[in-house]
Amino acid sequence: MAIPEIRLLQAAIALAEDLNFSRAAERLHITQPALSKQIYELESQLGFRLFERNHQMVELTDAGRMFVAEAREAVLHAERAVLEAKAAFSGADEILNIGKSAYTDPYLVSTLLSIQLPLFPGLRVKLWSDYSHELARQVIAGTLDLALITGIPDTPKLSSLKLADNSFYIAMSMHDPLALHKELRLNEMRDRNWVLFSRHVSPHMYDMIQRKASEIGVSASDHHHVTSAEEAVQLISVNEGLAFLNRTGAWRIAQHGITMRPLAEESLRLITNLATRADSKSRLVNEFVRAAARKLDSLRRPVQKQLPLTG
Repeated sequence: MAIPEIRLLQAAIALAEDLNFSRAAERLHITQPALSKQIYELESQLGFRLFERNHQMVELTDAGRMFVAEAREAVLHAERAVLEAKAAFSGADEILNIGKSAYTDPYLVSTLLSIQLPLFPGLRVKLWSDYSHELARQVIAGTLDLALITGIPDTPKLSSLKLADNSFYIAMSMHDPLALHKELRLNEMRDRNWVLFSRHVSPHMYDMIQRKASEIGVSASDHHHVTSAEEAVQLISVNEGLAFLNRTGAWRIAQHGITMRPLAEESLRLITNLATRADSKSRLVNEFVRAAARKLDSLRRPVQKQLPLTG
C-alpha cells in the first residue's frame, strides 16, 4: 500500500482536532470542498473510514483515532527533518526542539528563548505548538526535546521543572453580579452556564474541574465547550456564561464588555512545568534545563536596594 501524502495526513489531523469541516479548512487555508475531497481521497487509499459524518456532526472512528495519533508523529518527524536540515545548512551546530501551547505565558517563552549556553554557541531553538497533553506525549516519544506543559498529571516518564503556579481566571460580562467580587469560588458559580475547554484540549484539567465541582456539590445549569478563548466571547455575551481560562487567555478577551476574576480554589491550580524525558542523557537538554532554572531564579529574586552612604 502506498504511503499517503503529507497534505492528506495534515487534512486528517486538522479535521480530527476541530471536528468541523469549515474550521479545519480555514486553518489549512483551503476550501471546505477541497478538504472533503482530501479526506475522501485518504480514506479511499486506506480502504476504511477515518470519520463518521453527517450534516450535524463529525466524529472519529476507532481506526481514525489510531491513525491520526500516528499521523501526527509522522508529520512532526517530517517537519523536523526539513527544519533541522535547513538549520544545519545555515550553520547551526545544535537544534533544540521545544514545545509550547497557544496559551503558554509569553513571558516564559521569551525567557527560554533568551537563554544562551556557552558550551553550545551555535544553538538554534525551534518552537512547536500543540495541546499540553500532546506535547507531553511528544516529549516521551522523543519527538520534542523539551516542552512547556500546563495541567498535566505527574508521570515517571517525565522530569519536570516547575516554572509557574497560577489560578484559573473566570471571564464574564462586566455587568455580571459576580464581577463585583475580587475573586470567585465554585460555590458562587452554581446553576450558571459554564464555558470550558473541550476535554480533548486538556483532559486532566477538564476532569479536575468536574471532580472538584462534584465533591462540593456544585453543578452548572449547562456546559458549553470551546477550543479557544475567543470562542468563549459570544457564549459570555449572549448566554451570560462564565468561562474557565488561564490568565493569558482571559486577558486576550478581557475587553468590549468582558472582565476577569481569579478563581480562589487551592485544589484547582494551573501548574506549568518545563518537561523533559526522565531518561534523557542529552547534555544539551540537561544544560538548558539547568540554565532555565538559574535564569528564572534570578528573575524572581528581589532586587537588593542600595542604601545611601552616610558620612
